[in-house]
Amino acid sequence: MTTILYIAEIILYTILAINIGYLLLFALASKFYRRRNYPNTPKHNKFAVLFPAYKEDKVILPTIQSFLQQDYPAEFYDIIVISDQMQESTNEALCQLPIRLLTADYTDSSKAKAMNLAMKATADTPYDMIVIMDADNTTDPDFLSEINRAFQAGEKAIQAHRTAKNMNTDVAVLDAASEEINNSIFRSGHIALGFSSALIGSGMALEAQWFRQHVPQLETAGEDKELESLLLKQRIHIEYLEHVHVKDEKTQKKEVIKNQRKRWIAAQFDSLSRALPSFPGELLRGNINYCDKVFQWTLLPRIVLIFCTFFFTIIFTIVHPHMSIKWWILSFSLFLALFTAIPKRMLNKRLLQGILQLPSLLAGIVSNLFKLKGVNKQFIHTEHDH
Repeated sequence: MTTILYIAEIILYTILAINIGYLLLFALASKFYRRRNYPNTPKHNKFAVLFPAYKEDKVILPTIQSFLQQDYPAEFYDIIVISDQMQESTNEALCQLPIRLLTADYTDSSKAKAMNLAMKATADTPYDMIVIMDADNTTDPDFLSEINRAFQAGEKAIQAHRTAKNMNTDVAVLDAASEEINNSIFRSGHIALGFSSALIGSGMALEAQWFRQHVPQLETAGEDKELESLLLKQRIHIEYLEHVHVKDEKTQKKEVIKNQRKRWIAAQFDSLSRALPSFPGELLRGNINYCDKVFQWTLLPRIVLIFCTFFFTIIFTIVHPHMSIKWWILSFSLFLALFTAIPKRMLNKRLLQGILQLPSLLAGIVSNLFKLKGVNKQFIHTEHDH
């Protein structure tokens, strides 16, 4: 029995150590991220800016009014709102703005269907690049100008820096910190070491011809991960523009964040199952970015990783103190990875209050791990208020 427990402990420790080592490597690398300075260009590429809007009556109008403040020439970008089950009064108000409004004609709503509808409706318009936003996203006036410079320099896939619009509750603060951790580890850290950035679902721009060809292949609620897989399989680099901000409303309620994480975890597992069959071939072909992405999708959900690491550190400290040293090293490594990945401006009392919400969130998120069947085929909407 002792031998079995010893082997189990080694296996558990190895799994957690691999997860934490990966996070720590890229968290530290993020500190060496250097922004690439793209040259100014006289050429103005044509953009289609998509705003899929499912029941987004509360936020869509101010979002569009804000985006219309771009310093990019108006004749070189079209704002396209895909209205799905929004009120007639909202649609009428949108029609008063210099945008194109499309009304969803499909059932079983999804972002992928909204993007497909937009591509069909604009099939005769020669766009150079497609920008995908969420209905609550706001940006700085130079957003399109910055994207244009990067695109003109040869970047075909670009992810902007999505950051918190609001931090008005403890849960929102925790959600904002989680997003910045992801930005550091999966975006700036990856770019610093020569890898592709991860996409995030909004604030992203893709070369128009490529997007038109591949958007019909999107089938799940994890459309950003499907796009990543397609891009990386074709060895198309995904650039990250840390200085180009897209403000995104953070989840304010525990129940909402639990459902959101349930959708994300389901998308991750589904993406992993779809990507694994191609893994051996891509590995043999030396497609490191694709292989890194597949490995990334095998990582444990972060809240589960945090709980397991600290829980077993305490258990082994009590039961086998002499075995606990390596567990304390592991716990410190995890703390260092997360601490390094969080921007200094967020390391304050508010974050500590948010961290205190983790235990109550953990139970709900862990229980959702057993309710993932079919979730990635469902459209789980995150309601916005601001």
